[in-house]
Amino acid sequence: METYLLDWANLLLRWLHVIVAIAWIGSSFYFVFLDSSLTTPEDESLRREGATGELWAVHGGGFYHPVKYAVSPPQLPGHLHWFFWESYSTWLSGFALFLVSYLWSPSVYLIDPQVFDWSPPVAIASALAFLVVFWLAYDAICRTLGQTKNGDAKVGAAVALLVVVAALLATSLFAGRAAFLLVGAMIATAMSANVFFWIIPGQRKVVAALKAGQPVDPIHGQRGKQRSVHNTYFTLPVLFAMLSNHYSFTYANPHNGWVLIAMMAAGAAIRQFFVLRHGFKLGRNPHPWKYAAAGVVVLIGVIVWLKPAPPAPVAARPAVSAAQVQAVVAQRCAMCHGEALQSKGVRLDSPAELKRHAQAVYQQAVVSKTMPINNATGITDEERALIGEWFRAGAPTE
Repeated sequence: METYLLDWANLLLRWLHVIVAIAWIGSSFYFVFLDSSLTTPEDESLRREGATGELWAVHGGGFYHPVKYAVSPPQLPGHLHWFFWESYSTWLSGFALFLVSYLWSPSVYLIDPQVFDWSPPVAIASALAFLVVFWLAYDAICRTLGQTKNGDAKVGAAVALLVVVAALLATSLFAGRAAFLLVGAMIATAMSANVFFWIIPGQRKVVAALKAGQPVDPIHGQRGKQRSVHNTYFTLPVLFAMLSNHYSFTYANPHNGWVLIAMMAAGAAIRQFFVLRHGFKLGRNPHPWKYAAAGVVVLIGVIVWLKPAPPAPVAARPAVSAAQVQAVVAQRCAMCHGEALQSKGVRLDSPAELKRHAQAVYQQAVVSKTMPINNATGITDEERALIGEWFRAGAPTE
């Protein structure tokens, strides 16, 4: 019953997480587009009011005319919409999903003894520390380097180095799939913390000053803009890290840390292309095709790098019987796929059921080597090879 309820919790939390993440990412991408597409207002009255940009757009049968006031509007409207629950809901649902999927069963999902063998409590504490320490280090970089000459470039380089170090450290301590997810959660935590600690508080100070009739300090808008820009470049790397758990050929690679770094770099470069493309359309900057090309080249390089090696020739020997494979499955797989428990609806404790799921068994146990999870039951390479020979022989039931 516990496994059944955990599956439901995982499903519902994942559903919620995707929904609110779409809302957050969508609004983030929209405002990056909006800021990059604004032009000087044509209406003299708008310029006198302090408007710094406007955009005319058509969508859904209607015309829209958003106007931006970089520091403050002439007066506050009666209703002011705040963009923050999208961020908070994404982080809260994501953390709950991480708790249910990984921290609830750390010895299965978080710890791989072949990578680093430590106790579940220490592994859990270390995983949580990644979220906190990365935010503190990132925030310190922004506070110090961000206020210096060429601060944005310095911050970008320092944060990139910080992500590289964190990715290599995570993949040397945790199971590959967990490490990828943890790095994504780590960056996503910084994104949401930017909203919670900097963007929204700064906006509240601006609103409070306007209500009190006091001058508005433009530094709040500048800081909020800086952190918002960081968030947009974090987005594609985070999305890859979150989706990677479905593709074991990335996180199961012996050099998975560098795979993760390369894929995140490609995502950031492609995001830069889309950000600058808005400015290019208005003649503000050259065509940013080089960033897209760089991202694609990195992706192609990773694809070529991870290409599976051709199978080594196998010496002739007697055909593998179903009984031999069944013995391996009974010892290594049946505890999760037997009579008592059929994880993911898969049961392998009979020749007929094993035959039915032969393709999945071959893919998970031989090709990707993701099952058993983190090799918790100690399946050997010889046993995996045995399953592979059995499958290639047509998965006989006798």
